[in-house]
Amino acid sequence: MAHYAMLIDAARCTGCAACRVACQLQWQLPPEVFFNRLEFREHGQYPDVRQEIVPVQCMHCDNPPCATVCPTKATYKRADGLVLIDHDKCIGCKYCVVACPYDVRQVNDRGIPEKCRFCAGFIEKGEQPPCASTCMNDVRVFGDLDDPNSAISKKMKTVQVYQLAAEKGTKPRVFYVKRGG
Repeated sequence: MAHYAMLIDAARCTGCAACRVACQLQWQLPPEVFFNRLEFREHGQYPDVRQEIVPVQCMHCDNPPCATVCPTKATYKRADGLVLIDHDKCIGCKYCVVACPYDVRQVNDRGIPEKCRFCAGFIEKGEQPPCASTCMNDVRVFGDLDDPNSAISKKMKTVQVYQLAAEKGTKPRVFYVKRGG
């Protein structure tokens, strides 16, 4: 069984938002709705200040609080690691929206929460999610952590990584390349 994850090298991101636009086009989202966002963060103090652009999306957590609080089990985790929503089971209570520590869920015009799906249909065809395949700077590496020959497995062996809000205990499947300083 595959063990899907994503590695993001934020230092390579130029903020072009091609990942966001590709996702919006894939899911035919209106401009104000997005499943991934770019956070512009400043570090340091004048005159030693630098900016980091951090792509943020559903973390497809191993311990997803959004699934734990769902009263109908509409949000569920697949064996391959994807956290998905069964829209037929969702009653629109939005407990999952509140429970997500990453604030990545969006509510559609029918009152149903939506989020990144790691583009399961693309994965099943052996393709990359559009957010990864459209990035001109190779910011995102997606793949199977159980496959030692996958690009993500090879890259993870060469870099130090961190996870957003690791202290929450959600065990995210989106990893970030750690930079010195």
